[in-house]
Formats: sequence, C-alpha cells, structure tokens
Amino acid sequence: MAVRNFESIAAVAAASATVLGAGALAYAVRVPSCTWLAPSVTRGVNSRRAIALTFDDGPSESTPELLEILASYGAPATFFQCGANVRRLPAAAREVAAAGHEIGNHTDSHALLALKSPAYIHHELVRAQEAIQHATGVHPRYFRAPYGARWFGLRQAQWSLGLSGVMWSVIALDWKRQTPAVVARLLQGAANGAIFCLHDGRVLERRPDIAVTLRAVRELLPRLMERGFHFEKMTDILCPTKN
Repeated sequence: MAVRNFESIAAVAAASATVLGAGALAYAVRVPSCTWLAPSVTRGVNSRRAIALTFDDGPSESTPELLEILASYGAPATFFQCGANVRRLPAAAREVAAAGHEIGNHTDSHALLALKSPAYIHHELVRAQEAIQHATGVHPRYFRAPYGARWFGLRQAQWSLGLSGVMWSVIALDWKRQTPAVVARLLQGAANGAIFCLHDGRVLERRPDIAVTLRAVRELLPRLMERGFHFEKMTDILCPTKN
C-alpha cells in the first residue's frame, strides 16, 4: 500500500511539474513584461507626460493617410514594419521615414515565432532588416515580435543584429474591435511612458481595411493632448534625459 501511495504521489508530482512547466513557458512566450526568452521593454520613462504611438504590420496602402493624421497633430510615432510589406510598398515605407517617424523590425513575413528554430527566427529578422534598409536607408534599432510571441533563439538574433525588443503597455485590439472600444481602451491605459500598440496593416494583407485604426487615432490624439500628453518615438521615450 505504501508503494502504491508513493507511486500515486510521484505521478501527481510529475503531472504538476508538467503543467507548471507549460504554464511558465506560456508566460515567457506571451506576457509582454516577461524577458526570459528575449529582452524587451513595455514602457518608457515615467518622468514626462509622454506616450509612444507604435504601429505594426505595415506599410499598407492606407499608411499615407495615417501619416497625414499624425502630421496634423505633430505626433511622431514608431512603425514596426514587415519586410514583405516593405518590398511590396517601398514608397510607403520611405514616406514613413521621410516624415520623421522611426521604423522598427516586425519580421519579414509576420511569422509566429513560437516553435520555430533559432535559424528560422534569425532569418526572419535579417530579411526584414535588409528590406527596410534597402527601401528607406534606415537601420532599425527596435524589434517587435508578431503576435507578441517570443521563442528560444530570439535573444541571440536580437543581439546579433543590434535590436532592442519592444512590447507594449496597452494593445489597441484595433483589428477586431470598433472605434469606441479602441479609444476607450487606450484612454484607460494612458500614463507617463505608456507604449500603445496599434496597426497600420493587417499582417500581409493587400489593401487592408484599417478604417477603425484611422478613426481611433483621429479621435484619440486630441483627447490625449487635452490631458497634457505629448508623443515620442521609441528612442526618445526610453531616454531619461530628453527635454
């Protein structure tokens, strides 16, 4: 009986360890603030009334319209671009850079990096770097993982390419929610040093419908400015000495 009890306890312990291990891995892969698999930031310095606007998945055919909205409010932003979209729309990528915005790396094909090999991950980041540099002359300094999913090998890939990881403090969910919900979500998360994640594309879709994002930005920016916020690119919001 003692042996059976011991075996039962051992089985339960093994099962618990498996569950805990899976839970820890899921935490490392998806929780923005976790840095186990790769270093990243989720917010900037909190000494200024500043917010970083970031946009993923572009460029798209609607990116120029977004640039016009940002320009009307004097709002700089950081665009995490996919290499495949840059090759498809190099003029739009150049327009982002020419407008003074920052460009980051969002992999080449918007691949889910989880379960991929380190070589695959490295290749995705390299291809995006090359596409962005070729189209714009910009050497990206920041990287955001598609779907916010990190994996083994990403730390080394970021290090070898001189990329700093960026996640977010608030994600807009602008690809699946309507404008009022997106605006409310971002207003609720507004704080010194916040990093907002929105999207000027929809993965690699051609002519994506980003009307929700455009309307949300038009409504959001003046309301944030009324609260005393201004907007900074990633490089600036991470700098504690910026005036």
